[in-house]
Amino acid sequence: MVTREARDGGVRIGFNVTDVLTGREGWLATAREPIGPRVGKYSVDLEGLEGIGVQAITSALQDPKTEVVVIDEVGPMELLSAAFKRAVRQGMASTKILIGTIHYRATDPLIWEIKSTREVKIITVTKDNRLALHMRLMKEITSQEDLAEGVPTGRT
Repeated sequence: MVTREARDGGVRIGFNVTDVLTGREGWLATAREPIGPRVGKYSVDLEGLEGIGVQAITSALQDPKTEVVVIDEVGPMELLSAAFKRAVRQGMASTKILIGTIHYRATDPLIWEIKSTREVKIITVTKDNRLALHMRLMKEITSQEDLAEGVPTGRT
């Protein structure tokens, strides 16, 4: 799942949530209607988050052909959903490679759980590294796949 800004006439009106496998899209949050709990000027659409975002995560975790699960992002809006938090924990417990982004201002016991998990590798995104980050992630994924298959990676 990914979340993206929604804009109208150059003005941010909210955020969409998208299941990248199916293309299904809905609201994560909107400034236009009071539909759920508030984060700043936005109302969080828990039904959109759970019906699309959480469903995308759980479907990917259950799909035997899916090797890598991406969650973009674990942030203040997403953390309002108990179902989202359960899905993230299921992803962490699975044998699949899990890539996620954590919003820098997010605070929740789940964030500390993620950061304190031994197998988790934290990469801070900066202006200097963001353009090459995809290459670093591919290298990490490839080395994890090689480890899972018993192929020596040259890492110690």
